[in-house]
Amino acid sequence: MAQARIIAAIATRKGTRKYNCDAARIHQLPGTGTVAAVIVDGIGNTPKKAAFSRLAAECIARVSARRDPLLGILHGAALNTAPPGTLIPDDGVAAVAVAAPNRRTAIAWTGDALISGWTGEKLVRRSTLQTMGTWLRAWGGTAVTLHPSEGPDETVSVDRGALVLDDLARSTLGRCSIDTVPLCFVEDPVLILTSDGAHGQIPHQLMEDLAREHADTPRALADAIVAAAEPDKTGYRDDATAIVMKTRT
Repeated sequence: MAQARIIAAIATRKGTRKYNCDAARIHQLPGTGTVAAVIVDGIGNTPKKAAFSRLAAECIARVSARRDPLLGILHGAALNTAPPGTLIPDDGVAAVAVAAPNRRTAIAWTGDALISGWTGEKLVRRSTLQTMGTWLRAWGGTAVTLHPSEGPDETVSVDRGALVLDDLARSTLGRCSIDTVPLCFVEDPVLILTSDGAHGQIPHQLMEDLAREHADTPRALADAIVAAAEPDKTGYRDDATAIVMKTRT
């Protein structure tokens, strides 16, 4: 009986800033059916940050396919890790999935790149968003004082403060460690990896509807997700990237 083949596709679209600092890689381990898929979302928008994202994605993909996604992320992190208090000029967040025929899919992540699984009936978030907003909702009590760069301090509800801090990553490639990078195993027939320029600007219900319509065609689903990302009320649109990996038929 022929062995099932992992199918994966990438779609990306530059946002309103000058450079696309998202990077995505799909790497098949030669001589095997093992496939690693990686998204790196670079923090900032310069040519050097875009180059770092591409380099980190390539490194993470190759190591993840040979070892596992946790070690892949840590190897990518080693490209630009710095001790506490030291400036990290180029940084980013990452999400990784490694699939092989007839095996569960391994996933790992750092920061707010997202991994979602299509079960055949619904779309389920399989990773957590490692942001200050997420942390605040879980541990912040009832109120928080914000210190804006312009204007006076303001004490607001935790829910309102969390909305402000949803864009602030608690863990990045430059600051992650073996203690902060989750490694999990999932069995979804289709996995969707997205940068926050995609999942952050697409309602979950719409993402689920797109998965229901295009789950059998990774290329079409990746394209549809990226195309659905809308600008915010100011007209700003982040770089949007999606990888769709079909792990079994």
